Amino acid sequence: MNRLVAAAVGCIGCGAVSAGAVQLTLDRRAIEEAIYVGQSRIESERTKFHTPYRVVVTQPPVDWIDVITPFHRVELAAEMNARSGGRLFGQREAMDALRDFPNQIDLVIEMSFHPLNTFVAVPPYQVEILVPGGRRMAPRRVDRFPRFGPRSESPSPALPAPNANAVFGGGQPVVGGTMIAALDGSALDLNQRVEVLVLDGKTELARAAVDLGRMR
Repeated sequence: MNRLVAAAVGCIGCGAVSAGAVQLTLDRRAIEEAIYVGQSRIESERTKFHTPYRVVVTQPPVDWIDVITPFHRVELAAEMNARSGGRLFGQREAMDALRDFPNQIDLVIEMSFHPLNTFVAVPPYQVEILVPGGRRMAPRRVDRFPRFGPRSESPSPALPAPNANAVFGGGQPVVGGTMIAALDGSALDLNQRVEVLVLDGKTELARAAVDLGRMR
């Protein structure tokens, strides 16, 4: 077993949690490690890998927040490729997965709404990041995706299809939704904890601590 594979196996065995912090720029070795995790056939190890990236909130309407770092993004792309039966996933495919997201960290915010709600789309909730010192930071953008049926539970993020941002549901009730808040990672201290706030106007709906130092 060469040193790269040994390091990747060790990465999986410890849940692939970096001893440092989020890496905005991935070197060749980091990309190969992310691909190795994504292509692993051991489901329990992939589940362990995703655990640090999911912050359970349980403050209605927010269920949890999945954090998508560049390393996590490559792992997810490799994992999706493997699940779909694809064979080739290497450095080029990894760079393609990162190309449109320079320095970006995504927050995938999963929500469930009250069964008696009257929503026809995801409400225009806002997302703010509270950094140490009290400064608030707004995302680059927030995309909202309604859900009209049961959610498939998975330890990994269920990313909506790129063209699935429906506004109206044709009379179907909106039972939940996903907000994806795109953050400028270069504006964050990647060794610190930040707080993610979900707001309805000036009303705080949910607050969750995200420790970027536990992620890679």
